[in-house]
Amino acid sequence: MSSSLTDGLSASQFFRRKKLVLTAVLAAMVILSLAAGTLTDFRIAKVFVAIPRVAVWLVKNVVPDQMALTRVPNILDKLVATIFMSIMASVTAAVAALVLALLGSKTTRVHPVFSVLTRGIASVTRNIPVVAWALIFLITFGQSTFTGFLALFFVTFGFLTRAFTETIDEVSASAVEALRAAGASRPQVIAQAVFPSSMPQMLSWLLFMIETNIRSATLVGLVTGSGIGFVFDIYYKSLQYKSAFMVVIAIVVVTLAIEMISNALRRVIL
Repeated sequence: MSSSLTDGLSASQFFRRKKLVLTAVLAAMVILSLAAGTLTDFRIAKVFVAIPRVAVWLVKNVVPDQMALTRVPNILDKLVATIFMSIMASVTAAVAALVLALLGSKTTRVHPVFSVLTRGIASVTRNIPVVAWALIFLITFGQSTFTGFLALFFVTFGFLTRAFTETIDEVSASAVEALRAAGASRPQVIAQAVFPSSMPQMLSWLLFMIETNIRSATLVGLVTGSGIGFVFDIYYKSLQYKSAFMVVIAIVVVTLAIEMISNALRRVIL
């Protein structure tokens, strides 16, 4: 009985301590938010006051006119080029990531050192933001489509290397061991056990990255001077807001359509 009482007191103390920690974290977040608002002169009241004025400005300046509509073919042409660049960067990165993941996965690795190298490379490449990659390659290659391709490639490569490695690690060990016991070679184990089990999840990750890269490509284009982002930048800087908004509409429509297609394909694959 004394043991249960002690356990009850310990549980009570544990939850009380946890509650205090959560309260302290929330209080710290509130204080930081208030401090950030003071430093940046942000006032939530200003937002609500500005809403009517912003709505009037939008109606006057961003509703597409005849000139904006005549630019739709050029906008769609650049948007299609951006989509294909994103797909190419994603697929190319997926192939490279698959090779590195096979070398680094605990299930298929050649040597333990490859696991460390694989996770290290994936960690570095995926944790550098895509805009940072774009700036790095902008210095070397200048404003070009190739610069945007490289920025998307390296971010995708890092993310998919980590995702593919973890997916291969989750392959059933019994199937792999059974094939090895039967005398199967490493390529045979990969082809008959690893790929059949992990390929659906890998394709799902690839579709996710294609969808993500199409969104990111717009931002990359602003930096690298390529694709649909560059077109938007030209219209925006020349104060052609109606045409710039036409670009935004096209991006939103295409992004939503691609997301629907990607979700449908993932449901079929998985």
